Amino acid sequence: MREKVRSAHPVKRDMFDVKHSPGGMVDAEFAVQFLVLSQARNHPELLPNVGNIALLQRAQRCDLLPNGAGDAAANAYRQLRHVQHRARLNEEPTQVSADSLQVERDAILAVWTAVFGSPST
Repeated sequence: MREKVRSAHPVKRDMFDVKHSPGGMVDAEFAVQFLVLSQARNHPELLPNVGNIALLQRAQRCDLLPNGAGDAAANAYRQLRHVQHRARLNEEPTQVSADSLQVERDAILAVWTAVFGSPST
């Protein structure tokens, strides 16, 4: 499913799309939704609709993510969302140079790997 979404949003080779590239917002959203769907029965604190940032932190507190990974991904998601909002307000693209936002990308990819066992490609 993730590949279907990604293929519908092509990104230039030397660019990073804050929403659709590996390590972007959609990777965090997929990981959160998977955790909610697969773990909420045992962790009902994942059920309230509190948003992706809070759910990443809650998943970490439930030991569903490595210590610090949920917080780092929550901060990364917040930063990517900020970049996305600024770009939209300024009528600019949401794709930035491939070498920017590396810390944020790495944080979200770490959560993806923790949840799915292999890197998002």
